[in-house]
Amino acid sequence: MRRRTTLLAAGMVAVVVLVLALWPVYVRPQREEPAPADAILVLGGAHDGREALGLRLAREGYAPRVLISNPYEDSPLINRICHGGYSFEVVCFDPSPRTTRGEGRYLADQARVHGWDRVIVVTFTPHISRARYVLGKCWDGELLFVDTRPDLSLPRWAYDYLYQSASYVKAAFEGCGQ
Repeated sequence: MRRRTTLLAAGMVAVVVLVLALWPVYVRPQREEPAPADAILVLGGAHDGREALGLRLAREGYAPRVLISNPYEDSPLINRICHGGYSFEVVCFDPSPRTTRGEGRYLADQARVHGWDRVIVVTFTPHISRARYVLGKCWDGELLFVDTRPDLSLPRWAYDYLYQSASYVKAAFEGCGQ
């Protein structure tokens, strides 16, 4: 019984230490203020307001184009955005693979073709640090990260800690290329 209690206490301490160590990575990641850029890249994921934020930043004049990652089979929201009439360019693309790495590849290709230097990236809070890492492997231009700062439940935060951590490990072994 004593051994079980000791193991349980050690496990709880390890979880608390892990949560605190990763707090600045997932809960309080480095963000930037939007600034004039060549494009706005909206990363795929939950429709948590990131698409609206990317479009709003373009309407406010931060960039002349918005790249919308569209890895979805069927999304009425994305379809509406991709076929809407805007005063700025909206480019919808299906990343290959349908991951942050695929989005990074697409960004790097477009930046190379168009000579871009700075891109605003829109995602949600727990994804910022990993997205910065992955996109940075694909493109060495300036990335300004902004987010929707969703109100996540405790179970969702726990899920994102685990998911983003596992994805970080995977990304460490992957480059950006094919």
